[in-house]
Amino acid sequence: MYKEENKTTVLNAYDLSTKKNTTALYELYDPGYIEHARNGDISLEQLKQTTSMFFNAFPDCTFTVENMVAEGDKVAYQVTIRGTHQGTFMGIPPTGNKLEMRDTSIKRIINGKFVESWGTIDSLSMLQQLGALPKR
Repeated sequence: MYKEENKTTVLNAYDLSTKKNTTALYELYDPGYIEHARNGDISLEQLKQTTSMFFNAFPDCTFTVENMVAEGDKVAYQVTIRGTHQGTFMGIPPTGNKLEMRDTSIKRIINGKFVESWGTIDSLSMLQQLGALPKR
């Protein structure tokens, strides 16, 4: 039963993200949340800063969750992120370019709260779409 509840938690998080309701979004995170990124672990406070920067740069961004699977206390899924580059992002001034990229993630959920995450985001494609890197 908790597998379905965990899936619902993921869906709720991305619905709140699309609505930019960060107050309700961050209530889904445990204060000790850790995201295991390729360059090192990210705390909840660091995630909030990154999310704010992303939402400012892509105010119309939407999130579509696909291919979700739950096992134990973990949910694995892909999410497609779409938006228009309307603000400075990672030092890149607004381009007006449309962005579509994919994130693959595994979230560990305990008592309805995200406690841990592992993921990969298609940052190469993102930088190409923003014109910061040449397309292949």
